[in-house]
Amino acid sequence: MKQALFNKGIVEPKCRHCEYGRLTPDGETVLCIKRGIMEADSSCRSFSYDPLKRIPRKAPKIPEYSADDFSI
Repeated sequence: MKQALFNKGIVEPKCRHCEYGRLTPDGETVLCIKRGIMEADSSCRSFSYDPLKRIPRKAPKIPEYSADDFSI
């Protein structure tokens, strides 16, 4: 079950999703334990995916239906 939820193929390698990096307040750079200051969208060979750092996409809005939609 863990393999299906936390598959490494969920996201492409980016420093913003790495367990070694911490996003700076400006959101454009990452402070990495391994490499120092890195771009948020870059990656290195030490990349290790941290699923808790990924921000999921918002769910689409559900359309509102009227009574006419359900009448024959």
